[in-house]
Order: sequence, then structure tokens, then C-alpha cells
Amino acid sequence: MLNASRLPSLILPIQRHAMTITEIPPASPAALGLSADRLNRIGTALSGEIERRRLPGAVALVARRGRLAYLESFGVRDPKTGAAMTDDTIFRIYSMTKPLVSVAAMMLLEEGRILLADPIAKYLPEFATMQVAVEHPGAAGGRPTVERVPAARAIMIHDLLRHTSGLTYEFRGSSAVHRMYIEAKIFRRDQTAADQAATLAGLPLLHQPGTRWEYSRSTDVLGRLLEVVHQKSLGEILSERIFKPLAMADTGFYAPQSEHRRLAEAFEKDPDTGLGVSLIDVREPPQFESGGGGLVSTARDYARFLHAMLNGGTLGGVRILSRKTVEFMTADHVGPLLGVDTLAGPGYGFGLGFAVRRADGLNGAPGSAGEYNWGGAGGTWFWVDPKEQLVVVLMTQAQPGAWQREFKELFRQLVYQAIVD
Repeated sequence: MLNASRLPSLILPIQRHAMTITEIPPASPAALGLSADRLNRIGTALSGEIERRRLPGAVALVARRGRLAYLESFGVRDPKTGAAMTDDTIFRIYSMTKPLVSVAAMMLLEEGRILLADPIAKYLPEFATMQVAVEHPGAAGGRPTVERVPAARAIMIHDLLRHTSGLTYEFRGSSAVHRMYIEAKIFRRDQTAADQAATLAGLPLLHQPGTRWEYSRSTDVLGRLLEVVHQKSLGEILSERIFKPLAMADTGFYAPQSEHRRLAEAFEKDPDTGLGVSLIDVREPPQFESGGGGLVSTARDYARFLHAMLNGGTLGGVRILSRKTVEFMTADHVGPLLGVDTLAGPGYGFGLGFAVRRADGLNGAPGSAGEYNWGGAGGTWFWVDPKEQLVVVLMTQAQPGAWQREFKELFRQLVYQAIVD
């Protein structure tokens, strides 16, 4: 049997010249119900952030009704060389990998090869007997003790997609489970997806499955599950099923040497903290193809994927999902479960790979009920607003920090204020 976790020679880089790219056609902002003058406020804001050295550079894309209204680049691509930012710059998109992997999983669902109610142990037997950590206060203020209790139910594929598996991220807290993740070096890149899944299966869960939304390494496990079902590497799966069909020529798990000149880089030190900045190395094929955060892409490429979602699963005559599957993915799947507001923001639930806005209000930033979004730790972000037929992508490359949250809210305001129809 082919072992998909041992296929470094099959890891696919971005392949810029492997296909003919059909661009999203441009149109004047006025023809799309947008004000060109108001859109230019985006550039003023981004230029101000660059002048204050909050970020080296950025690419901003706004499309409406299937047409490109705004695509501008600002600042520098590489602070060391001073190379100018261009709209074909390649960015590490970190957690913006998750929606793509989630779509690949839903393609399997449509083919009847998996069910959302399937326990993941059906495909990854190491997860068959999971335990949950229960912390008890230590005596006289000492270190808490940890009791491991059996999981009340199995982790389902549905849980991986909506982050209710009970798994977590090592940087999401300081509990005993978070410490265990760090001690196990669950984040290291010199492992395979199979290695990481086996390590996670041996650690206790933070919560009982299905009881709480907890942003986690669930999508890494989902990526490994896809490898087992397909008997291919995750890079092959995504390339064959999404990147090539949608002509996403600059998206992959690493950039080949011929494209290194187009890679965006961050400042050496974070401008807010003064600490050194460490981004993942995407110049060589990785041993670990992280379903939760390993891809590189461009603003144009990612916008093609988002347009396929906005169009009900199709783009340029190619269908990757049905309309009903897209509607299902971008509906709220967490309801009243606690925890979701801590990351996605007030008024948002979570679907299958996306944060989902529950109402026009409830949040301090403008938007529409049914809008869905997600971002990456390296400064990338997107949202799709089906009501307004709007696709927006912002690409920067910087250390996670408060400035990202602040600027994302400002950026959202500036996009919506440009709608004038």
C-alpha cells in the first residue's frame, strides 16, 4: 500500500507555467457600484501603516459581481533588498490553508467516500480511544494535577471541520494540555503529517468532543485523513482537485527556486515588540505538509478560489463543489457552543472551514449576515460577502500582533464605505 506520509519527492511546488491562467476580468469601480475615490482610501491607510513601519508592504484586492475593481500593491516585498511589492508577490498564507483543505474534504463527502458523522478513527485508528484532561487544583497552591478520563464520544470528521474535536493549539493557552503540546514539540516541521497525528492521538484532549469550539490542529489531522483516503500526499490532492482546476498556478506548499524572488518577507524584528520574526521556510519542499497552515499563494490565486465559492462551487466552467455544499459549509455549525467569539469576533459563528457572520449587526465592524472569512498568522486575510457579491483579499507578511486586528477592522470599514449603489 502506498504510504502518503513518506512521499517527499511528490510534494508539489507552485507551478506558475503549468497552465493557462484565466484572470478575473477587470471592470471600472463605477460599473460595479463602487466609488474609485473611496476605494483609494484603502491605499492611503495602507501607505500610512507602511510609513509607520507597522508592515513592509501589502497587496489589496477587491472584486464585486465577478469583476476585479481594485488590485493595488504598496511598500516593499522584501525589507532587506528594498524590492517593490507587486501584485504577483507570493505570501505565506498560514491558516488560509484551512478553507482549501476543508473544501477538499467536502469533495470527498460529495463523492460518498466519507460522512461527516464518521469517527476519524475509521481512517486514523490511533484516535480510537481518546482521553480528556481534567485538571484539579494542587494542594496548598501547588501545581494542578491532571486526570485523564475517557472521551464521552468519538471525534467525528464534522468536529475536525468545525473545530469541536477537543484538540487545541499549543499557543492558545497555558493549561496542562497546552504544556503537553509544547513538550511534545507538536509544532515542529521536521515530521510528517502521520507523525504529528500519532503524537496528537497520544495526548489528552482539552475538551470533550462536540462540547466547545476551540481553534486547533484539527485541520492538520483532517489533512492527514485526506492522505489516507486518497493514498496520496496532501500537496498532490490539493493540486489535482483544486489548484489545477481553478488555475491557481502560484499556490503550493513551497516556492521553487525560480520564484524565490517573488516571495514576501517580513521585518527582521517585530516593530511592536522588538522581538525577532520567524516565518516558516517555504523555499524547499517541507517534510510536513500542514493542512492547517503550510501553503503559499498570491492575492489573485486566492481570489480565484473565493470566486469559485461565491459562484456556488464553480469557476470558468469548472465545478469543484455543488451550490448546496457551499451553502452548507458557509452556514453556522457551532450555534451556542462557547468559545467561538474569542477568535472570530462577536456575532460570528463557525462553519466548515470558515468563520460565518450571523447577522448584519452584533459586531463593531460592517458586514452582512452570511459573510464568511478567515485569515493567516502571517498577515493575510479574506472575506466573501454573498449578499454584496463581494470578494476581498488582503496580503501582508508580518508577525502576528495587535496591529493586525486593528488594521483588519479599518480595512473592512474602508471596503464597505466604497459601496455606493
